[in-house]
Formats: sequence, C-alpha cells, structure tokens
Amino acid sequence: MRKFLKLTLASQLVLVQLILIAAVLLAVSAVSVEQTRISFQRDQGRRILALAENLAASPVVRRAPVRAAGSTLPGAVAQLQATTGVEVVMVADAGGYVVASTDSLLMGDTITWPQLQAAPGRSSSATVELRGDSYLIAAAPILSNPAAAGNPVSQLGIALIARPNPSRIDSLITAGPSLLTYLGAAMVLGVIGSLLLARWIKRQTLGMEPAEIVALAEQREAIFAGIAEGVIALDTRDRVTMINPLAVRLLSLPRDTVGQSLAELGVEGRLRDVLTGSAGIEQDAVVIRSGRVLVLNRMPVRHAGRELGSVTTLRDRTQLAELESEIGAFRGTTDLLRAQTHEFANQLHTISGLIQIGDYEEVVSYVDSLTQGRAAIDLTVSRRVLDRSIAALLVAKSAVAAERKVALRVTDRTHLDPLEPQSAFDLATVLGNLIQNGIDASASSPPAEGHAPWVEVEIRQPGSTVEITVSDSGPGVDSTIATEVFEHGFTTKAARDGERGIGLALTKLICRRRGGEVEIRNTIDGAEFVARMTITPAEPREAATPVTPASATGAG
Repeated sequence: MRKFLKLTLASQLVLVQLILIAAVLLAVSAVSVEQTRISFQRDQGRRILALAENLAASPVVRRAPVRAAGSTLPGAVAQLQATTGVEVVMVADAGGYVVASTDSLLMGDTITWPQLQAAPGRSSSATVELRGDSYLIAAAPILSNPAAAGNPVSQLGIALIARPNPSRIDSLITAGPSLLTYLGAAMVLGVIGSLLLARWIKRQTLGMEPAEIVALAEQREAIFAGIAEGVIALDTRDRVTMINPLAVRLLSLPRDTVGQSLAELGVEGRLRDVLTGSAGIEQDAVVIRSGRVLVLNRMPVRHAGRELGSVTTLRDRTQLAELESEIGAFRGTTDLLRAQTHEFANQLHTISGLIQIGDYEEVVSYVDSLTQGRAAIDLTVSRRVLDRSIAALLVAKSAVAAERKVALRVTDRTHLDPLEPQSAFDLATVLGNLIQNGIDASASSPPAEGHAPWVEVEIRQPGSTVEITVSDSGPGVDSTIATEVFEHGFTTKAARDGERGIGLALTKLICRRRGGEVEIRNTIDGAEFVARMTITPAEPREAATPVTPASATGAG
C-alpha cells in the first residue's frame, strides 16, 4: 500500500484502471465459457436427440431381437457412428442394460437414468456420468412393429446417442481465439482511456499529486480557521463554497452552510447585495447583521480569464463603532473649545477695537449683549433638559453649529429628566449623530432666500421611552433610498477614512438594541430623523441639578 501511495496520480489511476479492466475481462471470459457450454448442450442436445430417434425408428433395429445371438445391432450402431461422427452410439434393453455399443467398455453396463425409469417410452436428453466421465446423452424408445408381429406396440429397447460434455478448459480453448481478439481490443481501449483520464485529472488538479492536494486542503482549513477576520467564498451561482467559523458566527448562519445558496440560507437585502456584488461597492461596505455593525470587503476570483466566484472578508466593527462614539464625545468637546476659542477671539478683537477708539459705552453695551445671548441659550437648554450630559451635548453642538453658520434650535415641547449613565450615554450617541448629520446637510445646502440654515431638535420622554426628532433645512434624502438609508451605511457627506456611514449604522443599532427604531422622512424644508428607544430614569438621589450657564459652558 505504501508503494502504491508513492506512485504519481497518473500511475495510480492507470494501475487501478488496469486492475478493474482485468477483473472485468475475467468476468467476461467466465460468462463466455458458460455461454459456450450452455450453447453446446442446447444445440448438440437437439442433434443427438434427433439421431437417437432416427436410430430407434430404423427398421433394422426394430426387427433385430434384443440380446439375441448374431444380432445385427452392433453393425447398425457402428454404421450410424461412421455416418454421423458421434462419439458413442448404444442400444439397451428396456431396463437400460447396454447390449450394443461403439464403446466396448460400456458393453454390459446399465445406464443409471432416473428419467428413463420413470418414463421409458418418451424421448429425452440429459447429462449422465459414465465410468467417471460426463456425457450428454439422448435416448429414444425402440418400439415393435405391430403389422409384422400381429401384436400391440411394445417397447423393445432404447436407442442411445452420447457426446462427451466439454470441460470449462476445453470451452475456454474453443472460445480462445475470439476471446483474445475482443479482450485484447478491450484492454487496449481501457489502457488508452486510463491514460487520458489520468491526464485530464492531472490538468484539473493543476499538476498536483494527491499528497499535495491533501496538504493544501489541510493548510487552507488551518489558515481560514485561525484568521482574525470572517471569510466567506461564493461560486458563480451564489452558493457557499467555503466559510470559516468566525464568518458563521458574525452572519448568524448554520454550521452546515457549505453547498447551500444565499437564498436557501435566508440571506437577503443589503448583505446579499454586497456578497454578490450587486451593490456595486466591494470595499469597506457597512452592513448591519444580527445586531452587529460589519464591514465587508469583496474580491472577485478569476482564473485564466474565467469567473470562479468571489471571496468576502468580514470585520466586526460594533465595538470599534461604539469606541468611536466615545471618542466622538471627546471630539465634540474639542470642537466646542475650538469653536468657542474662535468666537471669543473675534469678540475680543471687537472689544479691543472699541477700546482703542475710546468708545467705552459701546464696549459695555457689547459685553452685556454677549452675556445675555449666551445665558439665554444655556438657560433654555438647562430648563428643558435636566440630564447634564445631554444638556452639555446640546450646548456643545450649538456652538459647533454657530461656527458653521447653522442655527440650532430646541423646541418648546422638549423635555428630558435625568437618566442613568448608560441610558444617557446611548441617548447622547444617537442625538449627537443625528444633530451632526443635520448640521452637515444644512451647511452644505444653499439656504433659501432670506433664511439661514437651521437644525431643530425635539426630545420627548413619555414614561420609560424617549423620542428624538431632528429636522434640518438640508436637501433631504432621495426617496429611492429613504427606507434603506441606515442599512446601506448612508451618510450626507463624502466617505472619509473608510468610515462611511458608521454613525448612522450605530444609531440604528443602538435604537434596536433598546427596543426602538429610527426612521427618516422628507419634509417641505428638508429631512426629519425620528428615533425612539427605551431608557432608564436616574434614581431620585442621582438626579442632577439643572445646568447653569457657567456649568454648561464649562462642560463644553
């Protein structure tokens, strides 16, 4: 077996095919020999039976007295053998005792033939053992002549014709020339076919031997099982040809996935479009699947100009997106400080100019107006939003919006009680993402004549749920993608650093995780985002005091 395994793939195939062909040829030879024997017994049985009936009907045999001295029976059987060429011709009495035979060794023997004893008056043929040899014997009854004797017809004896049955070796020798011709042709064709098959398989396996193929498969399994990213491969009919355990977990698929199509696995929508390339985006495509934010990269696979399918890698960016949201909170603080620095620098320049020209009354009036404007904004937010982190977020976003010439408004219907920390964090993430998208959309859209760009926020808290509505004066969202905007990782600005649409995807993920939903619709003025989620109010002892103007500014 070891020597066999050391052979090349082509040699193994040829050897196996030759063994199979030899086995088939032996079976064909055996069948041919048996058919030859059966044909001999059928054809020769009919011939010798006819000869036996002719001998029994011969007038010489019918007139000759059985066992009488000077009988003419020996001459009759010798003449029949001479004219027909049969090996043995015999005449026996009604009991089977041989009285005349061309084989002197059979004289005086009794033919043991149950069929003759059961029905002696009927012609028949059978295989009988005579002195250790197998013979095909035909027997016909010898009947008396009623016209000559004046008596009823009676059986005088039995006419017997025998031919030796050929052995299997004799049959094989007889059929040898024909068998050698046909079997030789079959062997040649089998060898040629085996060589062609080995060559074709060698070409299909890229010239690799079985051991190399096994090693390659084992290495592939080890690599795909140990890779830190999910990997899924599809053929041209969207059937899964390979998938590693991480991809099975990220996509929430059954373990016996290989061989099934995406339709059979229930993969539809955005995920199916990205995996099959229908979405047109093959790099860093954002997809939400089973509560996870996934980033997919698809690579078509081609060989020799032929499309073989595709391989897609998956990265779970849920935790990274949440971390980005946390970093975004610090980034918002930085943006606020930068915006306030820019704002304060402009205000100080104005105050410095008024002092230089000596208009001190105008300086006082200008400072009073700035103080009142800032206090009005902070007081409006702090009275309606009692949670410090959310109020600070609105103040910070207000400064960012002002720097980009966008007015951020909080409606009179806004009300929010203090929340426990995790609820406040998730609400801040959703609210910050929606406000930032609104600011970007409004700032990038040319304002209507006589109106400045704006973003309006409304927060309502009916019981243990909160509803956020963020409207803007931007261009709105194309109605063809409005229902899929979050699934497609849509963003109102150009993609940046491969992070396209993570904010909106994370917004949808957080809302669903908290038993809510987020949707978008177009209005007369622009777009309106509505997010709903379940929150947990803070314990009474944890309730924070309203944000004062000073504290709000400091939080920013």
